Amino acid sequence: MDNAIVLNYHVSPDDFTRAGEASSDVKGKLKQLGISPAAVRKVAIAMYEGEINMVIHARGGEITVTITPQRVEMVLADVGPGIPDIDLAMKEGWSTAPEEVRNLGFGAGMGLPNMKKYTDDMRIETTLGVGTTITMVVNV
Repeated sequence: MDNAIVLNYHVSPDDFTRAGEASSDVKGKLKQLGISPAAVRKVAIAMYEGEINMVIHARGGEITVTITPQRVEMVLADVGPGIPDIDLAMKEGWSTAPEEVRNLGFGAGMGLPNMKKYTDDMRIETTLGVGTTITMVVNV
């Protein structure tokens, strides 16, 4: 990965006031780099959805973003409970978010489906009781 830019972010658990700061920062940096508006939009949406999921479900975690002239790769790693049924979690509208989170306007069950929809590649590695790592790629 020649000319790669690597960005690292910490996502705090249950901190809805700061949720979205990492994706917003990446969006700004991609614009500065002259990445196409379509690719910037896809990265911003996918990363925001992942960031919110980390806040709601996973006790926070770490995000590493690698930007190259060809692609933006986002690796979201958490130490949450893991995803018991990935196929079910990928269904639009399916959510395990608690009622208080839904009352804040989050947890509608569109996180993982939107992450897949707005990326060119997405892989989920999850172990119950250990955590989940989601790798997403948007080609630029």
